[in-house]
Amino acid sequence: MSDKNYTFAKGLETIYEFNKKDKDSLPPVDKWNPDFCGDIDMKIMRNGQWFYMGTEIKRPAMVKLFSGILRLDSDNCYYLVTPVEKVRITVEDAPFVATTLISEIKDSIHNLYFITNVNEKILLSKDNPLEIKIDKETEEPSPYILVRKNLKALISRSVFYELIELASKKNIDGKEHLTLESNGEIFRIYEY
Repeated sequence: MSDKNYTFAKGLETIYEFNKKDKDSLPPVDKWNPDFCGDIDMKIMRNGQWFYMGTEIKRPAMVKLFSGILRLDSDNCYYLVTPVEKVRITVEDAPFVATTLISEIKDSIHNLYFITNVNEKILLSKDNPLEIKIDKETEEPSPYILVRKNLKALISRSVFYELIELASKKNIDGKEHLTLESNGEIFRIYEY
């Protein structure tokens, strides 16, 4: 086994052991600062599919494992990070896709939850806000929710339509806005 393959295997073994101990938390990738080991032929498509060397990774557990060690660094590149190595991958748009919306009222507070393609449940809140980018040429919206730190999920078209159905008009600072309410906060979607 080459040194590089051994290092990669050792790093994945560390992540696997971490996941076995605590299935509900993510590895502390922001605390790890291994040497950069180069680019690998891994790509996350806009629809949330993961590919390695041109072949789709079809095992959800493997995608979940890799998504837990994903990091976006200040150079605006995405990396898979273990305690012993850091490899750069390609992300077509956002690394996650919000595929399901759950609307709940608990203790008279309305909460909106998004479920991602890797089964993470994200509460629309001050810590996990919405962002809508408008394509300058097509004027088509691309809505996102912050998943963690600086990693976002593209909100699928069907979920975005559900959000629009839940939205209401509010006058904020003398201007009409289309808004959503979640976790006691008002989120502006659109200004008229």
